[in-house]
Amino acid sequence: MGSAELSGGDTEVEVRDEAAEFAVRHAELAQGYGGSGDPDDPAMVQAMPMVLHIPKAEPPARSALLAAAAAAAVAVCLDPRSGPGGEWEARYLAWKRSRIRKVARRARGAQWVAANDVDGVTVDIDGAQARAFVPGPVGAVDPRIRKLQIGGTDLEHDEPGPPDPDLPVLWVNSALRMSVGKAAAQVGHASMLLAGAMPVDAAAAWAEREFRCAVRDADPRQWSELVARVSAGRAVAVRDAGFTEVAPGSMTVIAVP
Repeated sequence: MGSAELSGGDTEVEVRDEAAEFAVRHAELAQGYGGSGDPDDPAMVQAMPMVLHIPKAEPPARSALLAAAAAAAVAVCLDPRSGPGGEWEARYLAWKRSRIRKVARRARGAQWVAANDVDGVTVDIDGAQARAFVPGPVGAVDPRIRKLQIGGTDLEHDEPGPPDPDLPVLWVNSALRMSVGKAAAQVGHASMLLAGAMPVDAAAAWAEREFRCAVRDADPRQWSELVARVSAGRAVAVRDAGFTEVAPGSMTVIAVP
């Protein structure tokens, strides 16, 4: 349909084809990422910062926090501000077209409040909150984010029960024993891959639900069955580059639509 201008007296109203605009953003995501190597200057390596809200007194459930992180990451990618002409477009594309990295930090109290003033998207799932930020060079991370701790806090694995059958499920390889920060980055990769692999109409419908998803740990038996789904083309898998915690090529998360 495209854009149009409707005249009515002395006013003009621009009508945007939001579906077409979403399709353009989805097509970019569906192309995958990577293709260019790391820059010579380590400070110019591109990464998407993420912050997990982990209050000291009442920390959230691990599975819900990871689901929030996954939803926030893909929400940034498909946000109109990351699309053509958007204020985030250049930073997003510079990251997406290089080696994908995400760096998760934790925050509480005033730190969390300050983090929400930095460009990005916050998602709340069952009281667990995570924010994904517009990517950029690791040497130029906003000071409000840079000062936050990357490690040092983890959450116990919980057992939230069977996932909602209407939601995509991101299955985490429990054998790898990833920290909550590492797992947050991996489910963020998974949500991006899953959205890109979906038909555009399905991705748009998921966007209307704010990319809500479920995260569950997979035991060895479940993992074997999930790997078979990947081989059959019925699920997508994240294979880690091995920069931190896990060996290069490890399959960390499998996303099932």
